Amino acid sequence: MDENSFYIETYGCTSNKADSYIILNVLEKANFNLTTLENAQFIIINTCAVKEQTENKIKSRLIDLHKKFYRVASVYIIIAGCLPFITPTYINTIKKIIPSFSAIIGLDNFTDLPDIIRQIKLGKKGFVFKSEKVVDKAKFSIDHPPGKITGIVPISEGCLGSCTYCCVKNARGKLNCYDPDSIIENVRHQLKQGIKQIYLTSQDCSSYKYNGISLTNLANRIVSLDYEFFLRIGMINPSLLINNTDGLISIIKKKKIYQFLHIPIQSGSNKILETMQRRYLISDLIEKCELIRNQLPDLTLSTDIICGFPGETEYDFLRSINFIKWLKPEILNISKFTPRPGTKAKQMKQIDSKIIKQRSLRLSNIFQNSLAHINVKWNGWQGKVLVLHAGSEKSQVFARNFAYKNVLINNYPDGEFGKFVEVKIIKVDGFNLYGMLI
Repeated sequence: MDENSFYIETYGCTSNKADSYIILNVLEKANFNLTTLENAQFIIINTCAVKEQTENKIKSRLIDLHKKFYRVASVYIIIAGCLPFITPTYINTIKKIIPSFSAIIGLDNFTDLPDIIRQIKLGKKGFVFKSEKVVDKAKFSIDHPPGKITGIVPISEGCLGSCTYCCVKNARGKLNCYDPDSIIENVRHQLKQGIKQIYLTSQDCSSYKYNGISLTNLANRIVSLDYEFFLRIGMINPSLLINNTDGLISIIKKKKIYQFLHIPIQSGSNKILETMQRRYLISDLIEKCELIRNQLPDLTLSTDIICGFPGETEYDFLRSINFIKWLKPEILNISKFTPRPGTKAKQMKQIDSKIIKQRSLRLSNIFQNSLAHINVKWNGWQGKVLVLHAGSEKSQVFARNFAYKNVLINNYPDGEFGKFVEVKIIKVDGFNLYGMLI
């Protein structure tokens, strides 16, 4: 084991990954060294709370770590992320799962890690370090290792919603938008290092507003930076999409921005949306999505559907099926509903898990069948793609084009990633496009 060494394990969303990058940079600047689990003195588990399946996976991992290290006096386990804070008492659950933990830290306390570690070294253990301060996470410029291609920049934390199924707001809190100057400088710093793909992340990118600066203004400033790169805008809340469709269309049309939108619909039934407290109607969404499809015919549209939310009848579920058939999204994230701690939905009458599983499979089959036709129009397309990483086969690479399409290139001669190359699509298979260099 190396003195002053650490290991990070990250679960969940892009925001969590951004948090882990901040932890990495804070500790490296304090002269700590990133290493493997086996060689680490400090093990940091950055947790997620969105789904029960992920929660159970994390619990299992914490139990395993306790069994492996509780007799090793020189190894310290620190727990970060949303999970400990989803209810006022969930920290007690964590303590029971892993009684050997050294510290639980708040979501805005990453900069305090060197001091937290100092306290641990002095013998303090089993404590919670959570202050009420609000941190501008965009101010933490990330230093990447050579060859890194994708950078993540947080633009806000928390949200304006109060969805009855979501426990994340209990942990992340109300909306806090970061200074646009910090965001721009963070992006510039990463682009200078050779980053070619920037993800803007938050719980809801569309709600960004800072002293009159909107997401549209922010994106325009980012794409004006004199570098060759692609920018991906993160999740867009449907209710805010409805109020600013023209603005979103205008920025998605920008040359450096992926023609990609992630709009989590969650249900095609107005009754269920009302119970979820989602604050929009399907009819309004259809009107705006129609406008988006007309203005951006090549757009890759991603959405989410929750199957089996309390009160969902067969009729309600069919509304979701019909909406997905109409929308024809290129990406569909299907979740089987599970009640989360501290939410209103947990107090509602639950649907039988067998019905939820059946509905999930039905929707998945419908979506998979639609994929066969969605991307046919891309056959023969020629244009620029960004090579990101190796593919699943030998001499194959994975790339994306302007519309965030998966492009697989066989017999790639260079081996260098992070390059923009010209290709022609020669085959389409589901969501994957196969290209040849031209």
